[in-house]
Amino acid sequence: MDQASLSTIDIGIVILYFITVLSIGIYVSRKTKTSEELFLGGRSFTWGMIGLSLFASNISSSTIIGLSGVAYSSGVVQSVYEWMSALPLIIAAMIFVPMYLKSKITTIPEFLELRYDARSRTFFSATTIFMSVIIEMAGGLYAGALVIETFFPGLQLWHTTMFLAFVAGVYTAFGGLKAVVITDAIQAIILIVGCTVLTYLLFERLDFSWANVVSGLPEGHLSMVRPMDDQTLPWPGLLMGVPILGFWYWTTNQFIVQRILGSTDIRHARWGIMFAGALKVIPLFVMVIPGVMAIKAFPGLDRPDMVFPTAMMQVLPVGLLGLVLAGLISAIMSSVDSTLNSSSTLVVVDFIKPRYPELTDLQLAKYGRVTTLVLTAVAAIWAPQIANFTGLWDYLQQMFSIVVPPIAVIFLVGVFYKKGNGEGAIWTLVLGTLLGVLLFVLEQFDLWHLHYTINVGFMFLISTIIFILVSNKVGSNKQDIDQYTFRSELIGEGMSEVVWYKDYRFHMVLLVILVLAILIAFW
Repeated sequence: MDQASLSTIDIGIVILYFITVLSIGIYVSRKTKTSEELFLGGRSFTWGMIGLSLFASNISSSTIIGLSGVAYSSGVVQSVYEWMSALPLIIAAMIFVPMYLKSKITTIPEFLELRYDARSRTFFSATTIFMSVIIEMAGGLYAGALVIETFFPGLQLWHTTMFLAFVAGVYTAFGGLKAVVITDAIQAIILIVGCTVLTYLLFERLDFSWANVVSGLPEGHLSMVRPMDDQTLPWPGLLMGVPILGFWYWTTNQFIVQRILGSTDIRHARWGIMFAGALKVIPLFVMVIPGVMAIKAFPGLDRPDMVFPTAMMQVLPVGLLGLVLAGLISAIMSSVDSTLNSSSTLVVVDFIKPRYPELTDLQLAKYGRVTTLVLTAVAAIWAPQIANFTGLWDYLQQMFSIVVPPIAVIFLVGVFYKKGNGEGAIWTLVLGTLLGVLLFVLEQFDLWHLHYTINVGFMFLISTIIFILVSNKVGSNKQDIDQYTFRSELIGEGMSEVVWYKDYRFHMVLLVILVLAILIAFW
C-alpha cells in the first residue's frame, strides 16, 4: 500500500476537504466577536447541528480503525460503547439538560460550583483540561497521523501532527464553537456516507449473503454478552462499567456537552441528543460489521488495525476512496477541534475570568483565541512523543477508569442525594482518584486482576460510600440547591406545547426499543 495507490482525483478530494474546513473557519470568524459567540456559538444551535456535531466529535479515526480491527480479531462486543450511548444520552436529556440550560453555565465545572463549591469546580476543570490536551487531543493527532501515514508512507509523524493541529487550531481559534459545529456536521455526513458505501461494496464481495458472513466464525464472535473471564469485555463490565463511562462521557464531558449548552432552547437540545443517540447505532453496521465481513474478504491479516485501510484500498473505486479518506480525516479533525474549543473554554471561564473579573467580553474572546493556539501547540509537540511511550500511553488510556467513577458520583448521585455537600464532593474526588490510582498500580504489579470496566463499577460504589459518609459527617449543605438537584418536573420541561411525535420522550422510547433489539439480536 503506497502513495501511488491514491489517484490524483482522490488526493484532490482530500485537499478540497481541507480547503473547505479552513474556509468555513475564516468565514465564521468574521461574525465571532464575543466570548459567548466563541465558546457557545451565541447559543444558536438547532437539533440537527447538535446531533451531527455530537456524533462527529465522538467518532475519531482511531475509533473507526479500532472498531473494525477488534471486530476482525475478537468480535463485535466493543460496539457496545457506541449503541449503548443512547442510555446515558437519555439520562442527560431527561435530567441534566434542563438543569444546565437554566443555570446559564458556560462550562460543566461551573455547575459543580453552583451545586457544591469552588473547590470541586477547580479540581474537575483542571483534571479535564489535562486529560483533554495530553490524552484526547494529542492522542487524536497521533492516531490520525498514523492513519494518514498508511496512505502516505513518505510523511513524517511530526509533520503530519503539526499540519493537522494547524488546520484544526486555526478554524477553532477564530471561528469558535460555531465553526466547530458547522464543520462537525459536514464531517459527520461525509463519515456516514463514506463508511456506508464501503460496507455496501464489501457486502457485495460476499454476494450480499449474511450466511457467507457468519459461516465459520469463531464461537461468540457475534455475541455482545461475554463470559466473566473474557479479556475484551466481561458481562459484569457491560453492566457496571460501560453505563458509568458513558454517563461521564455524554453528560459531564465539556467537549461533548458544550454544543448542548449552545443550543437555542431546551427542545432543540433534547431533540439533538435523541438524534445523536440514533446516529450512534450506525457504527455497529458501517464500522463494526465490516470488520466481521473482512474475515472472509481478507483472511489472514496480521494486524487487525489494517482491516479498514485494506478494505478501503481494495474495495473502493477512484473518487470514493478519496471520499472515505476525507471521512477518516474528518473523524480526526472533529475530535481535535472539539477538544481544543472545550479546553480553551475551561481555561478562560474557570481560571482566567474568575481571577480577572474586570476583563471585557471582547478581551475574554481574545484570551480564548490565544489559549486555543497555545493548547494546539502543546498537543502538537507532545503527540509525536507518544510513539516513544507506547506502553505508557496504553496505561494513560486506562486512566479514564481512575478519574471517571468519582466524577460520575458527584454528578449522578449528587443530583439525587440532596444532603450531598461541598466537603463530600471534594473528598470524593480526591480519595476516589487516589484509590483508583492505587488499584492501577496494584494491577501493574499483578496484584489486582479485575477488568478495568469492572474496576469502574467497583470504584463507583466506593466513591458513592465516601460521598454519602463525608457529606453526612462533615460540613453543611448549601441552602439554594433546588434548581441543581432532581425534580420530577424537569422531565417534562419545555414539552407542554409539543405534539406527541415531536416530544423527546417518544423518541426516547423508540431509542430504548432499538437498543433492546440490538442486545437481543447479538446476545
